[in-house]
Amino acid sequence: MAKKSRKAKGKKGKKSAMEPAGSVDLPQGKRNKALGARGEEAAARFLRKRGYEVVERNWTCFAGEADIIATDGESLVFAEVKTRRGIKRGFPSEAVDRAKQERYERIALAYVQGHCMGEVVVRFDVIAIVAVSEDRALVRHHRGAFPVV
Repeated sequence: MAKKSRKAKGKKGKKSAMEPAGSVDLPQGKRNKALGARGEEAAARFLRKRGYEVVERNWTCFAGEADIIATDGESLVFAEVKTRRGIKRGFPSEAVDRAKQERYERIALAYVQGHCMGEVVVRFDVIAIVAVSEDRALVRHHRGAFPVV
């Protein structure tokens, strides 16, 4: 008896942009984590191409984790990266609510206290990535996405 080929039908088993090969066989949580890691890598490349120096990736402290910490020559930038397979549940940037903003402020304070001398200008950015196909994604860089309180 011949083995039936497994073709992706509808959404089930379909691979979207930036997902590593074989990720469709992973449980949903691991697929999301893999997509998030690929999104963070794409965001770091995006920033470097625009002249930013990425100084930290996935920096952690008591307050949480900063996806990317970079400099643009004027500011120390704390970038939250949000990656989604689509926009059914809203745009990725909409997931950065007030609670996450406050957490990022605490993370930034901890980083500045431990790593910076003198005055430093801090900015909070959000990099929103929507996978649109297997090898393409829409990247939106929200500079100064939320104010420093």
